[in-house]
Amino acid sequence: MTHLLDDLAWRGLISQTTDDIALREALDAGPVTLYCGFDPTAPSLHHGNLVQILTVKRFQDAGHKPLLLVGGATGLIGDPRMSGERTLNPVDTVHEWVERIRAQIEPLMSFEGDNAAVMVNNYEWTKDLDAISFLRDVGKYFRMGTMLAKENVSRRLASDEGLSFTEFSYQVLQGMDFLELYRRHGCTLQTGGSDQWGNLTAGTELVRKAEGVSVHALATPLITKADGTKFGKTEGGAVWLAPDMMSPYAFYQFWVNSDDADVVNLLKVFTFRSRAEIEELERLVAKEPFKREAQKVLAWDVTALVHGHSAADAVVEASQALFGRGELSGLDDVTLAGCAAELGGVEVAAGTTIIDALVATSVADSKSAARRAIHEGGAYVNNVKVTDADATLETSDHLAGGWVVVRRGKKTVGLAKVV
Repeated sequence: MTHLLDDLAWRGLISQTTDDIALREALDAGPVTLYCGFDPTAPSLHHGNLVQILTVKRFQDAGHKPLLLVGGATGLIGDPRMSGERTLNPVDTVHEWVERIRAQIEPLMSFEGDNAAVMVNNYEWTKDLDAISFLRDVGKYFRMGTMLAKENVSRRLASDEGLSFTEFSYQVLQGMDFLELYRRHGCTLQTGGSDQWGNLTAGTELVRKAEGVSVHALATPLITKADGTKFGKTEGGAVWLAPDMMSPYAFYQFWVNSDDADVVNLLKVFTFRSRAEIEELERLVAKEPFKREAQKVLAWDVTALVHGHSAADAVVEASQALFGRGELSGLDDVTLAGCAAELGGVEVAAGTTIIDALVATSVADSKSAARRAIHEGGAYVNNVKVTDADATLETSDHLAGGWVVVRRGKKTVGLAKVV
């Protein structure tokens, strides 16, 4: 059986560790209690956070016990970033985001069995902490030289923006989390992204100094595309996990459009497919790239993980039906609305002509182009060919939620909501 660390290395999920040999020995002696933290600096997690959740899940599947920390305290501050000082969000807003993020994490982990996951919130052990106790009991273990040398700190200090004491203190708070979880749960490993390495080691050092115990840190690398650019940007920004910020349909489309050069690595990082399965998909990418089998597997797996199997099946069905390869009548309002959000849906009045609907949805550039498409037999409403250029959208044309799908040819699709 492949060792967990060897599997993580094969998947490209190890950037650095505090001590490879010691960590391997600890895992072999196991089970190990580990934690990973997620700050509510937005109302949703994104694909980068998903890397961390799935990495922790791999540890759980190997028999180790995960703690998932949602930073109700650290989220009020935010770690230093190169783009400048963070906006400090209201306490009530951060607490609301804590609950949203908890709800996104929980379906991805197992909360049953001997190594059941546990959700924790660092606001619990910081809300009543006074400044003097914080400085005496925690601050005394930190050395300014070490803190200033942290990459994210030194880069900000050298920038025009500078760095506030608030964000400078973030590494102390995160280090305190590790110490608190060691004391409460016997936690001896923290995982996180490579951009968090300074904060991860702040925790290992604090535990060593305060408790005289060596604990571990493991960082995953930044996920990049084959051309070296950062992976995960869309026209709308981040690849959000919350369905109200990125519909399951748009989420699926993001993954299914992965480049051939990237898809195998993405399968390793974002799915639980075995090595044999991924190597077979890699062979298919090389042999029959036009079938995009690897992309379909990736998109379905990640969508099913984040949004559930039913949602993944629904978006696959929608993707096929929109382009005439399936039945539209079975799609619900939520799925159609997600498709419209991705494709640019519009509202039209009852009784709108099909020609006007084709133009309103940008399926046709002009009324004359729409009329020509109908005469040439290339215009469709709900996958039914339109033969009457003067026809209007009827009540019988309405799909769930009042949506109507119009199409020109095989690939140009638009959605209109009749109001």
